[in-house]
Amino acid sequence: MMLHIQEIPAQDAPMALLLLADPSEDKIRAYLPGSRCFVASNGAEMVAACVVKPLGGGCHELMSIAVPPTHQKQGHGAALLQWVIAFFRKADAHQLEVGTGSFGYQLAFYQRYGFRVSSIERDFFVNNYPLPIIEDGIALLDMLRLTLQYPRQA
Repeated sequence: MMLHIQEIPAQDAPMALLLLADPSEDKIRAYLPGSRCFVASNGAEMVAACVVKPLGGGCHELMSIAVPPTHQKQGHGAALLQWVIAFFRKADAHQLEVGTGSFGYQLAFYQRYGFRVSSIERDFFVNNYPLPIIEDGIALLDMLRLTLQYPRQA
């Protein structure tokens, strides 16, 4: 079945789904106002969601992208990310940024679609979350900032 991707009002963002990508509901609620929320559905079922926040000057930050565990490894997250990349390219964005852990599948996921490491925020996860975030048995410490530069239109 083909995915249907659409923008929904940020206040209607699927919190339970977004919590899979960011374990802090307070942080999600803080970045939702002024952000744009996109969801992918497979029939009546939501299979992916993401939130993108404008930073100004044609720059936008992908704040989160999440896929329910029952729908992971089926290409839904990739389809949504590719759609969002194309959406902001058509909107004349200059770049799309994302922050992610310094290891794990997320890093390869973003790099596969053209994101490149632009900086490291040391101890980001330690300083910004009350409980450790564990992935593959390892506590996340540093956040990598990745950037996708859009080619300038002539």
